[in-house]
Amino acid sequence: MRLIRRQYNTLTDESLMVSISQGDKKAFDEIYTRYSGPLLGFFINKLWKDREKSEDFVHDIFAKIIKKPESFDPSRKFKTWLYSVANNMCKNEYKKQEVRKDTTSGLDNHYSLKDDSSNVLSEVQDSQFRDEFEVSLHALDIKHKEVFELRHVNGLSIKEIAEVLVISDGTVKSRLFYATKYLSESLKEFNPVLNR
Repeated sequence: MRLIRRQYNTLTDESLMVSISQGDKKAFDEIYTRYSGPLLGFFINKLWKDREKSEDFVHDIFAKIIKKPESFDPSRKFKTWLYSVANNMCKNEYKKQEVRKDTTSGLDNHYSLKDDSSNVLSEVQDSQFRDEFEVSLHALDIKHKEVFELRHVNGLSIKEIAEVLVISDGTVKSRLFYATKYLSESLKEFNPVLNR
């Protein structure tokens, strides 16, 4: 049993997808193990920190892989394809929310109060920086924010981000540079070197 598991561990994502399209359940389990955690983090960041909705989206994307594994083009890199699908799901959700917002009172229900159940003492030191960072990140326009998050939160390479967002490597680099410069400017009060 352990040998079989190790064998799946060594396969590329693309090979696993070929096996999934042939009905191999263990190949699916391996893809799920590799990507369910990172995808949940990706969706939480993109969907207003709504964990429940994010878990639904993770479920939906893997359901899509089970039902239509042939929708993956094996000549592409699986990781960039997967994040492209995830990114499109978020864009569709934004559109849906805009329509809903226009038909309700205009109040955005997604900005809920923070959960204070975690250990306050252990977080006091970093909380101010984290809060300021969140504010600064949300102040960025969407195109700079998504490039920054794909790079620094989801760990995608410049090339992968370019494929996911269908833009050039140069555009990714320039947006990343702008976002980083903006964030370092707006958070310079937290830089011990500048504050000596």
